[in-house]
Amino acid sequence: MNDASFDMTYAAQYGIVCGTDEAGRGPLAGPVVAAAVVLPEGLIIDGLDDSKKLTEKKREKLYDEIIEKALAFGIAQATQQEIDEINILAASLTAMRRAVDIVRETVMPGVILVDGNRNTDFGIPSIPVVHGDALSQSIAAASILAKVTRDRMCADYETDYPGYGFAKHKGYPTPEHKLAVYMNGPCEIHRKSFLGFLERDRAKLEAAKQKFLEKQN
Repeated sequence: MNDASFDMTYAAQYGIVCGTDEAGRGPLAGPVVAAAVVLPEGLIIDGLDDSKKLTEKKREKLYDEIIEKALAFGIAQATQQEIDEINILAASLTAMRRAVDIVRETVMPGVILVDGNRNTDFGIPSIPVVHGDALSQSIAAASILAKVTRDRMCADYETDYPGYGFAKHKGYPTPEHKLAVYMNGPCEIHRKSFLGFLERDRAKLEAAKQKFLEKQN
């Protein structure tokens, strides 16, 4: 769990601090979602932490609090088509730039704190922060907005694309998800560049398919 001191160190040098993070680099399907957040200087939101360390219920509660208290926030995405065209890292950074652009419509940050060890050109100073979602309140807030937004999208995918289990695995490459893709074929939201396992693991998937069918009989 982090506090406000990390962000305040950068605020003293640069002024307004904006944190940005993404959710969905690893899944087989759907967009990568990024968020950018500017919090009031010195604000501490109790329980704010890396979204992956929090329960779904806690993330949902914090999502509402962040939206209410943030000076500005932006949520954006890069589609699965863009991921296939430019690769997942470039797509993640593209989504972050789009989220920051939304923030800049309301306030102009002095610096962008970017979760991770990669950076991109935001047009203003930016600093990559390894494990930033565990250190920075603004990055942690962005992590939660991105994660909750993408999870809600996956809940909708459950209805739109039945048979894949999106509400459960959120698009990540679980054995169940891989088997569903093998048996049903990919749907329109699957990332084509992430489906190499269909050939690579064909024997294992075929065995899992036969075992699944036996259970149904």
